[in-house]
Amino acid sequence: MSRFRPLPEGRKARIAVLDDYMGVAHRLADWDRLADRAELHFLTHAIAPEQLTQELARYDALCLLRERTDFPGHVLRGLPELRAIAATGRQNRTLDSTTAAELGIPVMTTDGSGNGVFATVELAWGLIIGLMRHIPEEAAALRAGHWQTRLGNALYGRTLGLVGLGRLGARMAAVAQVFGMKVIAWSPNLTPERAEKGGAELVDKETLFRRADIVSVHLVLGPTTRGIVSAADIAAMPPHALFINTARGPLVDQAALHDALAKGRIGGAGIDVYDHEPLPHDAPERRLPHLLATPHLGYAVQETFETFYRQCVENLDGWLDGNPQRLLIA
Repeated sequence: MSRFRPLPEGRKARIAVLDDYMGVAHRLADWDRLADRAELHFLTHAIAPEQLTQELARYDALCLLRERTDFPGHVLRGLPELRAIAATGRQNRTLDSTTAAELGIPVMTTDGSGNGVFATVELAWGLIIGLMRHIPEEAAALRAGHWQTRLGNALYGRTLGLVGLGRLGARMAAVAQVFGMKVIAWSPNLTPERAEKGGAELVDKETLFRRADIVSVHLVLGPTTRGIVSAADIAAMPPHALFINTARGPLVDQAALHDALAKGRIGGAGIDVYDHEPLPHDAPERRLPHLLATPHLGYAVQETFETFYRQCVENLDGWLDGNPQRLLIA
């Protein structure tokens, strides 16, 4: 470990498990195997960016849940006591791993989300069906003493438009076919051959938004995809159409989507991801009509978290023994 910052001497290492919003991390892995060499602190609250260096200054190691808190270079440089990072997933776009390497901080990773791929697709379909059949409203009405207050719609024969046809998009297409739906798809580099292999018909972007009864976004966020769903795209959607986003908030022009929902220009939206997370208390998503919103539940299932935290414990155990595991090479 000579190229890394040394372990603390004369005391136990202080380890913080960040962004444990649901308070479940402690029971999903055998953290006790670290107890003889480390003090563990499970932080269930989100830390504001401007408070990160102050609140985390005392910790020797951090366990990061995938992409929940940003760790750019200036934050890492503001944590001189930080000696190791155990990050969940194979990649973490919100962590400046290059700066970590320069500072001598080992970054240890885990296997990918695995079941999270299926779980995200399942959630997307939950949002779609919830909107199509008005499940939240009907459940609330029943509890209030009412019976059958509004008419829903079937999926059979409808057209699903997929913005992105990678692993998740192709899974979405397979499920749509089971429901008897037509599937069309577009992404910047999608070819007719890849679209056919993924179970969809390739169309241009304008056609997708104009023809689809349901548009679902499944792209990776990056410099070329930020804002890829524009105000013009949303304006092209039919009045009855639904918009689903379980990918990343910044892929979409949020102001345009909010305006379309507020004015009833589209049928509704199912959203699991936002520009700022956790969602601020005054965020418009908390009061917009025709919106079924969930708190980034996509990959957050027990099966995924068990893998994440079990391997984080293994990685930290190795680090405490002078042999960090599953190192990310920046």
